Amino acid sequence: MSVQACAEIVQKGDEDRFRATMAAPVAAREVLFPIHAFCLEVAKAPWVTKESMIAEMRLQFWRDVLTDKTEGKAPRAHEVAAPLAAVLDVASAEALDATVTARQWDIYRDPHEDAAALYRYLHATYTIPLHIAARLLGAPDAVSKPLNSLGQGGALARYFMAIPALVDAGRVPLLDGRPEAVATLAKATLEQARWGAQQLSKLSKSARAPMIDAVMMLPILRQAAKDPSAVLDGRLKQGPARKSLRLALASQSPTWGLF
Repeated sequence: MSVQACAEIVQKGDEDRFRATMAAPVAAREVLFPIHAFCLEVAKAPWVTKESMIAEMRLQFWRDVLTDKTEGKAPRAHEVAAPLAAVLDVASAEALDATVTARQWDIYRDPHEDAAALYRYLHATYTIPLHIAARLLGAPDAVSKPLNSLGQGGALARYFMAIPALVDAGRVPLLDGRPEAVATLAKATLEQARWGAQQLSKLSKSARAPMIDAVMMLPILRQAAKDPSAVLDGRLKQGPARKSLRLALASQSPTWGLF
């Protein structure tokens, strides 16, 4: 069981996140790849079966993996469990339980109850792991607020990109899918995320490493704000040349390449 196995899971399941992680310092990758692989496995669990009970059992497996860590037990025989246990502390394992619980929404077809419920879903599935990785790599607790702002930006951008697939699967991803509502949400979230990135830009390179993915997602929010119909039409994207340039800036520049 190794970090390399986790890296291969991320490379196969999320090329953008893999590239963002490879742009991080080598030591930071040792922390990031197990956490990212865990998030991918948890995200995948509701979708590999149409049986809700089996999906719940798959999520319960990951909840048990986290409980093993909090109770000091040996990790389970899974290629992600051992590397994850090696990088997490007890507080991190306890916090990640919310990430597993939030994925129950993906099992069923009920819409989010309200805007606050959507926020909690995005926070639990994206921002909590971001907080944990940043803290483990040296970010102080004092940056919690800007981390929330940046994390919400990365989370919403990724959620926007997933909306066509969610709709095809019979889910109701947006409470208000009118173009003007989507544009307003994207613009407000983008402004907050930019503020968060600027506040975090003075952290060490290792502490900033978990945030590269979120910064890379901000152009998606900008596109959604300008062309909200692109969200439902599945036209949100970044060109490869622009993406490569942004990745270089986001991983090296204290301004995070906020252009």
